[in-house]
Amino acid sequence: MTRTTSAHTTAARTGRVERSTSESSVLVELNLDGSGATEISTGVPFYDHMLTALGKHSLMDLRVQATGDVHIDSHHTVEDVAICIGEALKQALGDKAGIGRFGDAMVPLDEALAQCVVDVSGRPYFVHTGEPTGQATHLIGGNFAGSLTAHALESIAHHAGICVHMRVLAGRDPHHIVEAQFKALARALRAAVAPDARVKGIPSTKGAL
Repeated sequence: MTRTTSAHTTAARTGRVERSTSESSVLVELNLDGSGATEISTGVPFYDHMLTALGKHSLMDLRVQATGDVHIDSHHTVEDVAICIGEALKQALGDKAGIGRFGDAMVPLDEALAQCVVDVSGRPYFVHTGEPTGQATHLIGGNFAGSLTAHALESIAHHAGICVHMRVLAGRDPHHIVEAQFKALARALRAAVAPDARVKGIPSTKGAL
């Protein structure tokens, strides 16, 4: 496996990660201070839809270009893209000075309702609850298993070094259940990474995140 990353600068909160393995080749570029512009191509159409929603509702510009062995299974590509998004987020956040740090969002999509709470803590953790029985094994869009939702979100959290609590509070349609979660993560991240003029330095009593 090879990976290259670019250095974070204080002038722009951006991240760029490339990851290449025998299973996939991934490029992720993001800008935390964007407008929600996206360019997504993973070879997994439903995942493209979810990542477009992630960029749009977080207001980060997000470019994802990936190819992988989706003829075998979409798992490898979904996971590897999520790893790269997490690493690019961590890179873009830099020392995390001046941010709000915490974000909480509750997002509905028709009958589905998801709540996401984020702490840009530097300590990766992921809690996922509430999906209905059968959601994990449901195939959405032909090649996106419901179980990949938690796997993708967990991979982002762990590689970004953030704590994410995701709760599905209601839902019936598998598509809506997944989309509400990605949108909730987007809105929680949007709040957590936003600069706050009242925050001086690192938002932690320890002086580091």
